Amino acid sequence: MKSSEIGRYAVPLGVVGIVMLLVVPLPAVMLDGLIVLNIALSLLVLLTAMYVARPLDFSIFPALLLVLTLYRLGLNVASTRLVLLDGYAGEVIHAFGEFVIGGSLIVGLVIFLLLVVIQFAVITSGATRVAEVGARFTLDAMPGKQMAIDADLNSGLIDEDTARQRRADVAAEADFYGAMDGASKFVKGDAVAAIIITVINLVGGFGIGVAQRGLPWSEALETYSLLTIGDGLVSQIPALLMSVATGLIVTRSTTDGDLGQDAAVQLFRNTRALAIGGGAMIAIAIVPGMPKLPFVVVGVVLLVLASRARGAGSGTDEVDADAPALPASDPTEMLVQEMSVDPLEVVLATDLVDLVDTGAGGDLLDRVRALRRKVALEVGLVLPPVRTRDSLELGPGQYQVLVSGVEVGRGQAPAGKVLALGDHLETLPGATTVEPVFGLQGKWLPVEMRHQAEMTGATVVDRGSVLITHLGEVVRAHASRLLSREDVKALVESVRRVHPVVVEELVPSQLSLGEVQRVLRGLLDERVPVRDLVRIFEALSLRARTSTDVDGLVEAARAGLGPAVADAFSRDGVLRVVTLDPLMEHEMAEHVRPTEDGPTVQLDPGRTEAFLDALAGCMTRADALGVDYVLVCAPGLRSALHRLVGAAAPALAVLSYTEAGQAPRVEAIGTVSHASAVAS
Repeated sequence: MKSSEIGRYAVPLGVVGIVMLLVVPLPAVMLDGLIVLNIALSLLVLLTAMYVARPLDFSIFPALLLVLTLYRLGLNVASTRLVLLDGYAGEVIHAFGEFVIGGSLIVGLVIFLLLVVIQFAVITSGATRVAEVGARFTLDAMPGKQMAIDADLNSGLIDEDTARQRRADVAAEADFYGAMDGASKFVKGDAVAAIIITVINLVGGFGIGVAQRGLPWSEALETYSLLTIGDGLVSQIPALLMSVATGLIVTRSTTDGDLGQDAAVQLFRNTRALAIGGGAMIAIAIVPGMPKLPFVVVGVVLLVLASRARGAGSGTDEVDADAPALPASDPTEMLVQEMSVDPLEVVLATDLVDLVDTGAGGDLLDRVRALRRKVALEVGLVLPPVRTRDSLELGPGQYQVLVSGVEVGRGQAPAGKVLALGDHLETLPGATTVEPVFGLQGKWLPVEMRHQAEMTGATVVDRGSVLITHLGEVVRAHASRLLSREDVKALVESVRRVHPVVVEELVPSQLSLGEVQRVLRGLLDERVPVRDLVRIFEALSLRARTSTDVDGLVEAARAGLGPAVADAFSRDGVLRVVTLDPLMEHEMAEHVRPTEDGPTVQLDPGRTEAFLDALAGCMTRADALGVDYVLVCAPGLRSALHRLVGAAAPALAVLSYTEAGQAPRVEAIGTVSHASAVAS
């Protein structure tokens, strides 16, 4: 039978047996065995506490402390019963009474009281205090540790399994020190109980010996006092071992070695301290009247240890503390790690760190995880881990969003304030600001004025929502830059598991991963979701048989997505469009020229500026209506027109008539005419 199977039955049966000790009389022979077992278990617990590298490696200790304390009290009750009834409690107690204390009542009482004082006043009190402080500090540090784990997870330093294990370790550590705070009270109560039981045995035994058994008072005092003191010593020695084990556990810091290894390394590694200590011992031996031999022996031993420690240092002398420290050379791996650029970062001012501190109510990290899921479901892009850090270079309340180390967004989220958005904010205090995503007018107000702002009809948004909304908009605008080659490989492999034929036909026989990445980036640049990879790959496979031109592949992928393209820009089932005047569209189609970057519309500068001005005017009128819209044109002109308007209006999507026609409902809200372009 395995040890785990033995423990499964032995521990419950042992606890039941401990309870039986309290009520069932035991023969003296069995009591001897149980007392020896108690001493052995206590010694085993002490040695185990010394050899663990960290307290959590002995997580069963609080429960074990309770069980062994109850076991020891049960033995006290059983031995008391035998002492008072028979005047004999077995060979072990008799041996402690006769051999250990030399048969002297005074010596026994003194030794017993010394053990009680050492256990109760020194070890137990100190261990109890350390357990209380450790439990308090551990609970106070939990939010910071959880925040550090979440930050490492979001920055990609650890994976989800490692984060889950570290969270479990933090929770287990808090539970352990909380349990130790209560378990240390068992040891303290056990010391008090030992004193009371000893007094009862001494007084009760003397009374029974004189009154019931008719013994002379001197014989009764000698018999029962020696048995009582022997019983007390038998119980106090294991109790002292458990107290020492408790103190070792609660004062143990987490290291890579056990107590003996750490003591040998840390205590005997300082050659200067060993040499001075050895010299001091020999100097004391020279003092007249002092015993020479013990001081000389100890001094020589310390000097030998100092010499060996210096030799173990490979002949290197200690560095003078006053000497200037030489700069340490950084390993190549560390330099490479410091040089690496994170794909996506959020940099916070120091007064915004509370947004990521879960202990202070910050939920920014949870919102970032929710944003990653939302972007994946909407766009089809799995965002890289978002690294969150603070910076002293930012002003109060400021934050930055970096993509590949380059700032692409900046905003404000002042501490202790909320953002009020609306048209009637004149009565509210504060300077007017502009919301970073939608460009709405607003004011940052103290949190206490939230209700007052809502009463004016304003929309009130908390700091975290402002930041996460801004981050989401930045991510959507720069989705193509965030799509790495490794991401494309992961997406291809995910499709391969479900549709292997589609992937095998396309990659790598027709297109490489790099070419697939360029196509997906082209779709993301125009805010076309890439969730339906199966349809995209099927369309690319058909197109790649005749041409691997990237623009042609992007157009083929858009055609393969079908109604999904128009649906991405529709609102409430309606696709609102801005069209081109037929004459202008015909003129642009005649001026489409191929370039290295793809087809572009090459009008003369005056005509191009007039067209863009006319388009801007049409967009301004559409924005006044508060609706989302797209620009539509002929299929052959679509990609070239997108490059033309991309610089002036990067957020404006350009669809072909074929794509727009697949929307459930199309509503024209404006036209860019040839006459307006000329007039402009």
